[in-house]
Amino acid sequence: MNSNKIVGIDLGTSTSEIAILKDEKPYVIPNHNGDFITPSVVSISDDGSIIVGKEARAQLLLKPEDTVIEVKRLMGSSEKVSMAGVEYTPEQISSFILKYLVDCASEHLGEKIERAVITVPAYFSDAQRRATVEAGKLAGLKVERIINEPTAASLDYGIEHMKDCKNILVYDFGGGTLDVTVLEMFEGVLDVKASSGNNKLGGKDFDKAIMDYLLDNFYKQYNVDVTDDPRAMMRLKEAAENCKIDLSSHDEYKLVLPFYAMVDGVPVSLEEVISRDIFVSLIKDMVDSTEKQINVALTDSRLKAPDVDLILLVGGSTRIPYVKEFIERTIGKEANFIVDPDLSVVRGASIQAGILSQELSAESDIVITDVCPYTLGTSILSFIMGIPVSDVYDVIIPRNTTIPVTKEKVYGTVYDDQEAVEIKAYQGEYTKASKNNFLGKFMLEDIPKGPAFSQKIKVSFSYDVNGILQVEGIIMSTGKNATISVETTGVGMAEEIDVSEWKNAPNARKYRATVNKAQRMLDNGEAGLEALEIETLIREIKEGLIKGEDTDILDKLKDELTDILLYLSEEEDDK
Repeated sequence: MNSNKIVGIDLGTSTSEIAILKDEKPYVIPNHNGDFITPSVVSISDDGSIIVGKEARAQLLLKPEDTVIEVKRLMGSSEKVSMAGVEYTPEQISSFILKYLVDCASEHLGEKIERAVITVPAYFSDAQRRATVEAGKLAGLKVERIINEPTAASLDYGIEHMKDCKNILVYDFGGGTLDVTVLEMFEGVLDVKASSGNNKLGGKDFDKAIMDYLLDNFYKQYNVDVTDDPRAMMRLKEAAENCKIDLSSHDEYKLVLPFYAMVDGVPVSLEEVISRDIFVSLIKDMVDSTEKQINVALTDSRLKAPDVDLILLVGGSTRIPYVKEFIERTIGKEANFIVDPDLSVVRGASIQAGILSQELSAESDIVITDVCPYTLGTSILSFIMGIPVSDVYDVIIPRNTTIPVTKEKVYGTVYDDQEAVEIKAYQGEYTKASKNNFLGKFMLEDIPKGPAFSQKIKVSFSYDVNGILQVEGIIMSTGKNATISVETTGVGMAEEIDVSEWKNAPNARKYRATVNKAQRMLDNGEAGLEALEIETLIREIKEGLIKGEDTDILDKLKDELTDILLYLSEEEDDK
C-alpha cells in the first residue's frame, strides 16, 4: 500500500542509512541483511543485475572494474563510471543505492515509500545538491527536503535536549567530506550561524595515505609497481581501510597480503607492521588543515573558541584518536561522542522528515534555521573615476545568510538604446567577477530603447531551504522577466578561504610590505583604474599564503602587484 510517510536518508561516501520517525523518536531501519549501515557500493552480478551494499562490496576484489565506490565524490560533475562496459552517471549510481535503501524500508515497514529527506554536506555546491535531488527522482522518490548533515546531527542531539541553551560546534568528518558548522541552540530553536568545509577531504584520503606508504615501501623492496593492477590495488585499499579502523583501538596493525605480486616469476607477499604513530604522521597535515575551516566557521559566527559550549563529533573519521585530540586541542574543550557518529545524521534526517509530515507534537517540536554557505553575486559594469570598468563582482547574497532568502538589487542600462542584458551568476569572494566560480547565465531581452541608465533592471537571487539557487532578471518598466534555476553541473565549487589571518601564515613576512602598501593605495583612493586588479592580486597573495602555495607562484603575484604600484607612483610623480 502507498504511504505518506517520509523517510530520512544519509547518502554517504562510504556508507548509507535510512530511518523513519516512530512514536516521535528516530528509528533506523535495517537493510535486507539486518544491518543498520549499508556500504555505498554498487556492482553488477553475473546475471547482469544491479547489486548494492554488502554483496556489492564482496565483489570489489573479484570484479574491481565492474564495481563502483565513493560515487558521492563525483556528484555534480560530468564524470561517468562504467560497469560491465556500460557508462553510468554519478546520479544513476546514487539512485541504485537510494532504491536499495527504500526497498529495505518498504519491506520492513510493509508500506511503499515514495517521499524522502536526503542529507548532504553543508558545503555541497548547488550542482551537488541538484545531483542529489536528481538521484532521488531516478530512484522514484519525491525529495521533500535536502538537509545539511551537521544540521541533521544537531537535530538528533536537540530532540533530546530541548531546554538547552548552548553554542554548538559540529565537526563532521566523514569518508569523503569535512564540514564544520556552528549553531546556537535556544529552547528548541536550532539557529545555524555559519558553515565551512572541504568537499575533497575525508577518511578515504587517510586510506590513500596508508596505500601510498605501503606501495612506496613495496617498490623499494621489490622494485615492482602494482598501481596498474586493479585487483591488487583493490586488495590494498581494503587492507588500508581495515588498518585505519583497527588503529583507532590498537597501537599497531600487522598487514599481510599473501601472493600480492609476482617478482621474477615468484609470488611475493606484502607484509608490514604499521604503528599508530606512523599512521598519525601520514594523516597529521590533513587533519591539522581543518583548523582553517574551524576558524572560518567561528569567525563568521562572531564567536571565539571559548564561546563554544559543546562539540558534536560526527562521521566515522572522528573515531580516529588523533582527530579527537586535534579538535579538543583547537577548541580547548573536551569532545565526547554524545551522538552516534555513524547514525546521528540519518536520525536527524528522520526528525526533519517528521517535522515536514507534522508527526511531531507541539510539545516536542523543534525549529531549525540554516544558512547559505557561499557568497553569491553577479558581474556588473562599474565606474571608477568616471570611466566604465567591466567584470566587477557585486555581492547579492553574502555567505552564511540565513535561508530561505531572496535578495535583489536594481541596476541600470549602460548605453543608449540597449535592448538586452546578459545576467551572470557567480560564487566566491573576489572583487573581479571572472576570478570567482561561474554558475550560469541568461539573456534578458526586449528592453525598451532609451538613453543609458533610463531603464532599470532588477536582479533577484533566491536561495531555498534545499540550498538551490534561482536567479531572475526583471525589466522594471515592462515587468518582462527571465529566470534560471542555475545549472552548475561540472563546475567545481572552490573553497571560500578566510584570509583574515594571512599575516600569520608561513612566508607572510616576505610579502607583507607590498600587500600593505597596495592596501593603503586602495584605502586612500589612489589606485584609480587599477583598483580592481590590485584588489584581485592582494586576495590571490593572501589566499596563496593561507594555502601554502609555492613561493614561485607567490613571487610572480608580488612582482605583478609591484609593477602596478610602480606604474601608479610614476604617474603620480608626472603630475
